[in-house]
Amino acid sequence: MKPPNVLATRHYASRVAWLLLVCSFLLFPSLSYAAAGPLDLTLTLTGISSVVIFVLAYALVMSEELLHMRKSKPVLVAAGLIWALVAWVYVQAGMPEEAETAFRETLLEYAELLLFLLVAMTYINAMEERRVFDALRSWLVRKGFSYRSLFWITGVMAFGISSIANNMTTAMLMCAVVLKVAEGDNKFIGLCCVNVVVASNAGGAFSPFGDITTLMVWQAGQIPFEGFFVLLIPAIVNFIVPAVIMNFFIANRQPAALQENVWLKRGARRIIALFLMTVAISVLCHSILYLPPAMGMMFGLGLLQFFGYYLRRSLPRSLERKRERYSRRGDWKKLEQLGSVVPFDIFSRIARSEWDTLLFFYGVVMCVGGLGFMGYLSLLSETLYGNWNPVWANVVLGLISAVVDNIPVMFAVLSMAPDMSEGNWLLVTLTAGVGGSLLSMGSAAGVALMGQARGIYTFAVHLRWVPAILLGYAASIAAHLWINGAMF
Repeated sequence: MKPPNVLATRHYASRVAWLLLVCSFLLFPSLSYAAAGPLDLTLTLTGISSVVIFVLAYALVMSEELLHMRKSKPVLVAAGLIWALVAWVYVQAGMPEEAETAFRETLLEYAELLLFLLVAMTYINAMEERRVFDALRSWLVRKGFSYRSLFWITGVMAFGISSIANNMTTAMLMCAVVLKVAEGDNKFIGLCCVNVVVASNAGGAFSPFGDITTLMVWQAGQIPFEGFFVLLIPAIVNFIVPAVIMNFFIANRQPAALQENVWLKRGARRIIALFLMTVAISVLCHSILYLPPAMGMMFGLGLLQFFGYYLRRSLPRSLERKRERYSRRGDWKKLEQLGSVVPFDIFSRIARSEWDTLLFFYGVVMCVGGLGFMGYLSLLSETLYGNWNPVWANVVLGLISAVVDNIPVMFAVLSMAPDMSEGNWLLVTLTAGVGGSLLSMGSAAGVALMGQARGIYTFAVHLRWVPAILLGYAASIAAHLWINGAMF
């Protein structure tokens, strides 16, 4: 497909900006702080001005490909302005401590998200430095897979892995593979990233451990552990429908052949094992100990640091043994490569994290925190579940999760505690989980990939495939209503 021209992109941006304005009545305080402040500011000049600031900031984010301006800049400024307006109103009302407490709680939630992301990015960077993805790319190319095969392999792997691991981490892992396999082919990389985001979000929708939203619903007692698995077929439909459509736009050719054999650096396999262990610990911390997943991730970062220390201290002995072995074999090529070996440095891997993405998350979380504190959550909860059919309310909430992260969407529903059937609770779990695929910024997976494949996978690239993704969204809802109709 040809890239949209400037007028078409502006048209898209204006329509999405209008959607943002409408959907801003569901702007939540933070990832888990849902209470509105004692002052209702939704119809005041302060509230309306804050909504306008947020919409303008997001419009600039959407225009990242045109303006060549990093997405963190507008949301950081917007967050500062919104909270300054909130604080000023509360200072004038003689309640400065209310705004301060709300800001601190929102900041705490962001800190948890920051630490989770930082560890995931560090592990991805460490595996890249140990040439894990280079080796995987070499293996995939040697197997003779075409671009279409690679498109489906990465999508199916993302769907399967995200059912037991965090969808954002899964998406980042698959994106790293795609970037290596199709290096230089930006069109194919962008298409694969869209597919990976959709597959990761869909794969997490049918498993209690697949997504934080499903964990929240399970822990709230709304759905039993085994009850989520009835969403498997709707989740598959959500992934397959847009993937089949995108498949027709892939040139059926082979990636460029590699001219060299790729050897894993020392410790690569053990770092992979540590990464899988870290993900498992993170899930167990949240599901069994009820601690934030960031605690498990930081524990895993500590393990990686200890392993990095071991790699540095044992490097001289390892190099000496390899020199002796390669000398006996007469393998001069490997002997030459030993001269370029450098010690593993964990802090250089941390420094290479995508800080634009991390700062973008700060801006988004703080913006929705300030707007939610003004009372927009309460306004929307009364509108949706007070006047609408629960089925339509849940479908709309899924669409809104394309603009606002699905975690605060689900927390808002659980906070409202509407009287719904099990089928409707499963429906809102499905829509909140997969609705974020409609826009690149609608899920943590999409935002993380915009940073990881910066300039290749962008808001505009994802926006081209919204009709196909929306068709999959509708098809998955229809599949759930048909297959699980008796539960409504």
